[in-house]
Amino acid sequence: MPDYPPPSPAEPLEVAASPASTPPPPTYVGAAAYIAPEIAAPAFMPAPKRRRPVGLIVTVSLLGVLLATAIAAFVWYFLKLQDANATIREQQHELEEQRELIDKKETFGAAMEGLLDEVGRYEGVPLASVIPWDRYELFASQAWARRWDATGVDASIDSVEKARQELVTQREAAEQQAASNASGSAYEAALDSLGSGYVTWVREDADTLCQSDVLACVTSDNPLVVHVDAADDDLEYTNDWLRTGIAYHEFAHVLQFTNPEPTEAALPSFDGDVETMADCFALTYLDGWTLHHTIWVSSYSYWEVDVGYGYTCTDAQRQVVRDWYGQLGVHARQISV
Repeated sequence: MPDYPPPSPAEPLEVAASPASTPPPPTYVGAAAYIAPEIAAPAFMPAPKRRRPVGLIVTVSLLGVLLATAIAAFVWYFLKLQDANATIREQQHELEEQRELIDKKETFGAAMEGLLDEVGRYEGVPLASVIPWDRYELFASQAWARRWDATGVDASIDSVEKARQELVTQREAAEQQAASNASGSAYEAALDSLGSGYVTWVREDADTLCQSDVLACVTSDNPLVVHVDAADDDLEYTNDWLRTGIAYHEFAHVLQFTNPEPTEAALPSFDGDVETMADCFALTYLDGWTLHHTIWVSSYSYWEVDVGYGYTCTDAQRQVVRDWYGQLGVHARQISV
């Protein structure tokens, strides 16, 4: 057999095609693959687009979100902290105000105790009205109403301190008055003894003052002063015994004015007559006193003098006077603070 050259790869058959026809798909022969003809590259090719670093963008975006969140959280925390600090400061201020008020209330309480201690030094003074209890009760009620007002509590403290000082001044003046008889008069001696120095006397035209012919009188607007009629005091027969008895009678009027409630309870025993009751006080407490007196002005002349209102009280009425007198004066009271 003739030698034939080895077969070469088959070449594709050229098939005429019209412009509208589609080239046929490549044909594979045996194990050889179809190799498409090379196509020349165009003269200009656009640069390939750079790929975006997707992972980096995501990371940066995430970091931005986290940072914004952190800033927002910080701002929120800062604002909350500011609010909390403001609240704390306000609460501290309120606590300080409360402590100040507590201190002032304690100061007021101490002031009231000091006032009542001074009142205690008046125990035994038979003139109840020298202690204005209603005024002190008002101090306590005002302080309660002002308990949340520091300035108001200060004002209450000042009022109490002033009242205490007034009592001190009054007591010291009375003690000084009772310790001496500057005028040397029987009136002053008797009134200092009976009134512990709180009751004084003045020598003047008592008839005009009291609008009546009197030896002496006491007025309701100033019951701690006995007004002695100067003209009657200068009469020939007016002696120290008469002056002493008159002082006792007038002191009874002082007691009536300065102890109104017990006096009101006792007056029915004297048919409501304050003068008869005053005479009975002198008759009960001044030994030897009577309403009629024979007063010798020389070895051969004398005066028959009637003092008072002509009625000598009974033993029962004298007991009423004793009971009345025994309950008069300054007594301790409790004031709620």
